[in-house]
Amino acid sequence: MTRFLHHLGRSSAAHPWRTVGAWVLAAVLATLAGGALGGTTRDDFDVEGAPALAGIQSLREHFPGSGAAGSSAQVVVHDPAGTPLDGASVADVASRLAQVEHVTSVGAPRWSGDRDTALLAVSLDAPVTDPDLAGGRGAEALEAAVQGAAPGLQVELGGELPNVSTGEVRGTGELVGAAVALLLMVVVLGTVVAAGLPLLVALTGLAVSAAGVTLLAAVTEVSTTAPTVAVMVGLGVGIDYALLLVTRHLEHLRAGLPVTEAAGRAAATAGRSVVFAAAIVLVSLMGLPLAGLPMYSSFGFATGIAVVAVAAAALTLVPALCGILGRRLLPRRERRERRDGALRPAVPAQRTRRPAPWSARWAAAVARRPVPWAVAASALVLALAAPALDMRTFPRDVSNNPADSTTRQAYDIVAAEYGAGANGPLTVVVDRAAVGDAGVAAARERLLAEDEVVAVGEPVVSPDGQVAVLEAQPASGPADERTHALVERLRAELDGAQVTGSTAMQSDIAVLLSERLWLVVGVVVAVSMLLLAAMFRSLVVPLKAAVLNLLSIGAAYGVVTAVFQWGWGAGLLGVDHPMPVSSFLPILLFAILFGLSMDYEVFLLSRIREHWLRTGEARSAVVQGLAATGRVISTAAAVMVVVFLGFATEADVVVRQLGLGMAVAVALDATVVRMVLVPASMALLGRASWWLPAWIDRLLPRIEAEAADQQPGRDHEGERAGALG
Repeated sequence: MTRFLHHLGRSSAAHPWRTVGAWVLAAVLATLAGGALGGTTRDDFDVEGAPALAGIQSLREHFPGSGAAGSSAQVVVHDPAGTPLDGASVADVASRLAQVEHVTSVGAPRWSGDRDTALLAVSLDAPVTDPDLAGGRGAEALEAAVQGAAPGLQVELGGELPNVSTGEVRGTGELVGAAVALLLMVVVLGTVVAAGLPLLVALTGLAVSAAGVTLLAAVTEVSTTAPTVAVMVGLGVGIDYALLLVTRHLEHLRAGLPVTEAAGRAAATAGRSVVFAAAIVLVSLMGLPLAGLPMYSSFGFATGIAVVAVAAAALTLVPALCGILGRRLLPRRERRERRDGALRPAVPAQRTRRPAPWSARWAAAVARRPVPWAVAASALVLALAAPALDMRTFPRDVSNNPADSTTRQAYDIVAAEYGAGANGPLTVVVDRAAVGDAGVAAARERLLAEDEVVAVGEPVVSPDGQVAVLEAQPASGPADERTHALVERLRAELDGAQVTGSTAMQSDIAVLLSERLWLVVGVVVAVSMLLLAAMFRSLVVPLKAAVLNLLSIGAAYGVVTAVFQWGWGAGLLGVDHPMPVSSFLPILLFAILFGLSMDYEVFLLSRIREHWLRTGEARSAVVQGLAATGRVISTAAAVMVVVFLGFATEADVVVRQLGLGMAVAVALDATVVRMVLVPASMALLGRASWWLPAWIDRLLPRIEAEAADQQPGRDHEGERAGALG
């Protein structure tokens, strides 16, 4: 791989416009293909194994072509002044809704006690995943129909169809984050040109990946949130990968290498770390399909496309742009000093002792007293992780939407006028053929006798007479723990009946994801440890890396729980009330963060191993490795943090919680973990860090780590392995 990457880097730098032209052509062709052949995103909540799915399938079978087999919406007509509504205004809204495509019926208005609010139930003959309704199109059609109706009154949309439509991605926070990231790179790299290069490369890769995700949506279902998550991760890692390569390239330029050779050396050394880091991220993402939820697979595939695209852009575009810019990447002061030095007569060089980098001094201080440093850092991380023990999850709750959104407005009005449970009614499908009308009546009586049920509708019999449907309104809202307990209790006590509907399905998804979390964790950790063992020829290093990564991820869980569920500092993110953590978050956050954390692990351990192989001094290798990578890892982490915090300002609660969790984990990983726990633990372990039994060494494939200053192809692996095998 080293020879290939060295050749790729030299070739890209030697023929830069050919490489740039190839990427421009790829971006144009991908965009055209995406526009012509691409599909649309949609959320599929038909989860195999979920108890609610059986009821939904029964409705589709016995109510073909009707609203019971399709989707639904609620339209709220409300007078903010509290004046009783005019029936004609409500009838006008209902008639407009009835003309919308796919609408099969608009129910009679359900009046509030003071008649200042009317609730209209809208039934559609297609599910929310139908191309005509997915991606917000169904909600937009309903909103357009009621536009201008009922002047002076408040008309808001809620219920199943509007609630699954994603909010518009504003992008303001992301732009601010990108600007701050650019400023950070200017400070570190010294020039605007060098700082802008990683951002340009990352954006180029994302442009190609966006078209790839669109094409993916044409052949499989892609969640509406998946493209946003893909951009979030792709932007972060793309800047990181490019920054690592640019930093190495500048090191080689300062060492006096020609531009093309500096690019080749950077690709051959730092490029290997980029390839391996991207592979670890992909391994983590491929654990998502194990969650058993269709949209989780789309998160993994969409984000994987973004990671591959930005990694490819970093490995080719960075050398090409470095070839075009030449020594202009260096600060002007350095270029002037080099030019003046070349013109002056040679004088005997004065031997000067340069002060050690701050990261080396820090690592040495930690290595001298590893135990207290390790205890203090572990205590901090565990304290941040502690709130995760109280984490409560729920997939989607409209009460968490922005206060100015129509779905949130509808939710609040319905909760105030009809009770919180009216926002998430339960559908009970009774097998009338098996239990008869007496059984249907008994099921209704049981529902009426339940303390947590405040209203039960009259049974609706299917056209074939096989099933009867009852709608029950819980006393609590969809995300309330009492609603979940009610669903489980009714399923246990109602014979010949299925409890289903959107609320019941969301409850089932929460249970399913919590059960699958440990399967995903186990598989991802095991495969990642095997890859690390193959790369670093050690059993201890992968185990330590996995433990430390899990600590930082646990801290991210804890902070998200404290902010969103407990409400600590929630106002800073525009959250106006405590809410459950999204059920999608734990597995998604783990899969992404485990891969991202391994990025820094690979960057740092590659340098540590390089010094270890050369000197055999375990403690000094840690100090030297941290000295070589401290600045670039800190900068890369700071860039990621500001980018992720930008996404934490979005309206979508999954994106918001994911952005905060990733920012917290990356910040901890680059500071507490990499700057304290890694040097402290490796100083305590010493030579044992690189222990690998000989028989395992023979079984493991060899994946070469970065070796900064070797000629391509040279291998000195055997220098230290024999002593530790």
